[in-house]
Amino acid sequence: MTAIHGNRVRLRPIGPADRPRVREILATPEVARWWGDPDRETEGLYEVEEGYTVYVIELDGEVVGLIQSCEELDPQYRHAGIDISVHPGFHGRGVGTDAIRALAAHLFAQGHHRLTIDPAASNETAIRVYTKVGFRPVGVLRDYERAPDGTWHDGLLMDLLAGELS
Repeated sequence: MTAIHGNRVRLRPIGPADRPRVREILATPEVARWWGDPDRETEGLYEVEEGYTVYVIELDGEVVGLIQSCEELDPQYRHAGIDISVHPGFHGRGVGTDAIRALAAHLFAQGHHRLTIDPAASNETAIRVYTKVGFRPVGVLRDYERAPDGTWHDGLLMDLLAGELS
C-alpha cells in the first residue's frame, strides 16, 4: 500500500509508531464527541480486515488526523465508505477537505462508482465539509449511533458518485 497525495496533505498507511498520536487526536473532546472511547477506537484501527484501510493524514510531515475506507468488494455492489477525523487544532484549514478529495479520487480510480459517508446528523461542520467535496444527503439514519453518554442520535447518510467529486 502506497501513500496518496492531496494538494496539501499526504495519506499514508497507519503504523504502530502512529498509535500515541492517533490516540491523542481521538481523545480530544471535539473528536471524542463523535468517535467515542479513544482507547477502543485506537485499537480498532489496527485490526486488519479485507477492504478496510486506515491512513494517517500528514500536513508538512506532522500527523494531524486519520482517514479510513471500507470497501465493498462484491462487483455487483462495488462501492466504499469513508470516515475521517482531524485534530481540532487543524480544523478550518482545508485539511479534511483535501484528505477526502484525495482518498475519493483514489477509490474512484480503483473502480468504485459510489462513496458513502455517514456523519452524525447534528455534526454541521462535518456535513459542510462533505458537501463541499460533492457528497449529497441521501437520508436520515434514525437512532443510528450510541453517544458516549448512552443516548442514541441520528446519522446522515451521504453519497458521492464517480464524476461528482468537486
